Amino acid sequence: MNGFLTRSHRRYNPLTGDWVLVSPGRLSRPWSGEVTPPPPEIRPPYDPECYLCPGNVRANGERNPAYTDTYVFDNDYAALRADVPSGGTNTDGLFVARSEPGGCRVVCFSPRHDVDIAQMSVEQVRAVVDVWAQQYTELTADPLISAVTIFENRGAAMGASNPHPHGQIWANATVPNELAKEDGSLKRYAQEHDSCLLCAYADREIEMRERVIYSDARVCVVVPFWAFWPFETLIIPRMHAPSIAAIDAGTRDALANAMRDLTSRYDRLFSVRFPYSMGFHQQPVGTGSAYWHAHAHYYPPLLRSASVRKFMVGYELLAQPQRDIVAEEAAQRLRDA
Repeated sequence: MNGFLTRSHRRYNPLTGDWVLVSPGRLSRPWSGEVTPPPPEIRPPYDPECYLCPGNVRANGERNPAYTDTYVFDNDYAALRADVPSGGTNTDGLFVARSEPGGCRVVCFSPRHDVDIAQMSVEQVRAVVDVWAQQYTELTADPLISAVTIFENRGAAMGASNPHPHGQIWANATVPNELAKEDGSLKRYAQEHDSCLLCAYADREIEMRERVIYSDARVCVVVPFWAFWPFETLIIPRMHAPSIAAIDAGTRDALANAMRDLTSRYDRLFSVRFPYSMGFHQQPVGTGSAYWHAHAHYYPPLLRSASVRKFMVGYELLAQPQRDIVAEEAAQRLRDA
């Protein structure tokens, strides 16, 4: 593999079937593009103007309770709603549309306005993990729902509309694109190898130690071999389970600790509140629990510093994903952090 670390090559993503172009030489090119210093952040423990803080009035006029731990409510501006009328249209296979019912919820991780996963205790993060598990169980019990996506957009650079520590849960009547790709890949691998793709992958990464950021007996955090965002990571519980709801108490503790460790490393990497989109992929309703392995993706946009972002434009939009820094170097920098 060493010969590939300095020359252009492609890497295959077995979870999606996609390829990524890796071009190590481009990282040394002069940069005259956009430089966006992160805005200074002074966040008090409580912000009277924040619509997510305890006791405050949200934009729709409802008042939050004086919550003291994790708080969940239906999104006031939901992208998916249960009351969407059924129906669709298809004209010559060219103009095709279908109704998509569902639901969206907001999860406030903490009543404090000034913390993130990185600053919360392991016990507090574990409480968030438990809420995610409960929400997945509750939502997938609805016969309307086929897939649940749990995610967090951290920072204004990732489109977060509010700095209060929170994430979202979107529940779809149909399985979304990326989840459908992974479902097909996990199923094919199990059929061809009689084993789990992510169990096998985590074992090999831990054995090689080239891209592992953190690991213990219950969880593995790795810059995936096929990563396309500069400091992309993947959290894989070592316990083979189709959802967060199905992992045991010890693995939930380990997952909470791994999330806190990883986000702390991100913040130390460029000495800034590191932006990212994070999300869990879990078993869609009606698919094979034997081959599904729950896991979390982290997609951060920062490339060279806190002020220089990676943009998915041009070739990336029109051809295939491309990255400049090799996964092995990114992993080393995160280990050093």
